Amino acid sequence: MIVTGIDPGLARLGYGVIRVERGVAVPVCYGCIETPAGTRAGERLLLISNELESLFDRFPPDALAMEKLFFSRNTTSAMGVSEVRGVVLLTAEKRKIPVTEYTPNQIKQAITGSGRADKAQMQEMITRLLRLDEIPKPDDAADGLSIALCHIHVMR
Repeated sequence: MIVTGIDPGLARLGYGVIRVERGVAVPVCYGCIETPAGTRAGERLLLISNELESLFDRFPPDALAMEKLFFSRNTTSAMGVSEVRGVVLLTAEKRKIPVTEYTPNQIKQAITGSGRADKAQMQEMITRLLRLDEIPKPDDAADGLSIALCHIHVMR
């Protein structure tokens, strides 16, 4: 089974791909899809869609997990993230990939055992749980792995 985790963002979308082999989570790849500032919104969304299609072609996911949108202050960035979430949902739906969403607290709880874990604790746990040599960079890629691993833990 392959699970792709998505941390949606307009400037930088983090992703992590994890394969479950005989009950063990094995990282396949992780990274970011970045879009240039100053580019028209439609172009940025098209770039994200095309890059997701390419990622899904290389590593066809059985499930996709995505962080739920939560913004209390910056409505401008919330709108951009909402548009990206729509692109992710549409791209997944075109391939009939089931999507599950998790709140930040659910992800932290699944990875560290505490819904109050900070970013450093999350990164350290992801590095340990996936037996990585170093903390995944940038942060958005580490978040993508965390979201995928959260889904794997919840599905067990």
